[in-house]
Amino acid sequence: MSWLKHWKEYNRLQKVKLAGKAAAILCAAMAVCLTGVLLLAKFMGPPPLLVPQTTVIHSSSGEEIGEISNSGQKRTWVPLNKMSPALIEATLSIEDKNFYNHHGFDFKRIAAALLADLRAGAKVQGASTITQQFARNLFLTHEKTWLRKGMEAFYTIRLEMNYSKNQILEGYLNTIYYGHGTYGIQSASAFYFGKDASHLSVSEAAMLAGVPKGPGYYSPVYHEDRAKERQAIILKAMENNRYLSKKEVREAAAAPLTIVAEKEMQKPKIAPYFQAEVMKVLEKKLKMDSKQIELGGLHIYTTLDVSMQKAAEKEIEERIDPDSSIQTALVSMDPRNGDVKALVGGRNYAESPFDRAIQAKRAPGSTFKPFLYYTALKNGYTPSTAIKSEPTSFAMGDGQQDYEPKNYNNLYAYDFITLSEALALSDNIYAVKTNLFLGPKKLVKAARQFGIKSPLASVPSLALGTKNVSVMEMTNAYNLFANGGKRVEPVFIKEITDNKGRVLYEHHYKQKQVLDKKAAFVMTDLMKGMFDEKLNDYAKVTGASIDQYLTRPAAGKSGSTPTDSWMVGFTPQLTTGVWIGYDQGKEINRINDGSYSKKIWVHYMEDALKDEPAMAFKKPKGVAGVMINPKNGKLATKNCPIKRKTYYIKGTEPTEYCNEHAGDLPMGSDGLDHKRKGWFQKVFPWWH
Repeated sequence: MSWLKHWKEYNRLQKVKLAGKAAAILCAAMAVCLTGVLLLAKFMGPPPLLVPQTTVIHSSSGEEIGEISNSGQKRTWVPLNKMSPALIEATLSIEDKNFYNHHGFDFKRIAAALLADLRAGAKVQGASTITQQFARNLFLTHEKTWLRKGMEAFYTIRLEMNYSKNQILEGYLNTIYYGHGTYGIQSASAFYFGKDASHLSVSEAAMLAGVPKGPGYYSPVYHEDRAKERQAIILKAMENNRYLSKKEVREAAAAPLTIVAEKEMQKPKIAPYFQAEVMKVLEKKLKMDSKQIELGGLHIYTTLDVSMQKAAEKEIEERIDPDSSIQTALVSMDPRNGDVKALVGGRNYAESPFDRAIQAKRAPGSTFKPFLYYTALKNGYTPSTAIKSEPTSFAMGDGQQDYEPKNYNNLYAYDFITLSEALALSDNIYAVKTNLFLGPKKLVKAARQFGIKSPLASVPSLALGTKNVSVMEMTNAYNLFANGGKRVEPVFIKEITDNKGRVLYEHHYKQKQVLDKKAAFVMTDLMKGMFDEKLNDYAKVTGASIDQYLTRPAAGKSGSTPTDSWMVGFTPQLTTGVWIGYDQGKEINRINDGSYSKKIWVHYMEDALKDEPAMAFKKPKGVAGVMINPKNGKLATKNCPIKRKTYYIKGTEPTEYCNEHAGDLPMGSDGLDHKRKGWFQKVFPWWH
């Protein structure tokens, strides 16, 4: 039987050898596969970390005023060195204490987890490292399949081979979900505690580190008790890993926590109409892709001044009857560079996102007259030019009906008035006569020079602002008076950076001198007249109801139509336009509605500039200021009861002294007090 024994021994040895060869082949195959995987991972290089991030909109001072994100998810990237060290230590302690000592897989932890699962007969313990979780968050779904597990392992290898541990940890902490639509530690810190991730305390860090295990289950907003229990586990783990002492653990556990999440969720949106316009500029002017805007984690630095915006919204809310359906628009700009500092497109964005400041076009009324009078100054007029104010019928010819403009409330001087008075009192007869004398085409050309792009018509009534324009157009046009004749374009965005702080776009300011400096300054001085009651005549100056509120030099012009009320005015630092009216074009109530625009304008301007020094308009060379009698435009004498300093382009100032008061210079040689004669009578037979 010995041969049988030898045979069995031989077979056993053969099987051992075969098994050894199989094992060697298997090991070799596994080695080849592993080498192949490693070579492929290295060949493919670093996986792109295309993490959707929230784009943040900032005010001119850097304050966050809004966010743009897809699906309402809030994501903000912050560098590792800008995170609280306690947060990093808490996360490592609870998620992956051996993170800096493994190469993506913690095999001891995997073995321990398998053993625990076998003993329990179910999956009770996880073993994923931070790198594995980061790979899953970045590239994969959370379905439980072998294919997904294999892909997760491959991405883990690629991450470990091509990124440093700090880069991986930074990516993980910026992408993990913390509940309530917040992704990443910066968004979570702001949501739960109202602070940056760099300012988290040990107690707050331990609380946040516990949320990702079950964002809904461990949310301190919904389940404070569970969150505190989880916090205690993490603090103990931090002690075990020698990040904290026993005393520090006790202090952190006992520290009170203030959860501000509910307040943050209800935080009102600042300047919604302004932000909507920022989006249009991004897409239409800067041609930025919508995905880049929504997912790129950009930082958009705008021109908005939050304090000015709040002042504008406050004045509108307080001045307008809350039960009225009347609408409004306000644009406020820095005339020196075109920065839009505040913008209101309506009384309630949620109810009506239609932007009445930019999209709507309404008849500007008498706010259009300064463009006419600037042209007049360039064509022989001076502030003393006199024209008769009386009801006038203008023959249009060619079978057209005669044109009969009227003054407000049918009030007229029935005498000659100066250009200074005509503008301050908003005399319509003076304006139409001037437009016809110059030729209506010149007014259209002048409006284009001021940047008005809306369709206009060369008609006599254009002098009275009968063609529709936007509040933005009018405000920007008045900038040219405020800045000495330089055209600037409205600016909403100053700079855009990516999530790493690299500048993607920077606005380059441009100015072009398009007006004559001397004529622009004289016009500014004329527009100050609406607040100067020395120019009262057959009616009060149009700013008489608000001039007592002004504490600084200001100029402007009001305007009205049956359906619109306007006020556009400026200081050297700020130009603001206000419109009031009904969306449906219903006539406004002159007694109640008509005063809104002026009151909003003056109180807003005073509030917006309360911390700014009062500045005078800078007089250019070639302009002379003389004291005149505002009633006749002649040089004032000591006997004139009213004297007013008025500016003229040098060489055009009056040379004749007033002779209407006892003791004045002698009258004419014939002994008569001659009335001023308009030189326009030679041109138009209907001139009186």
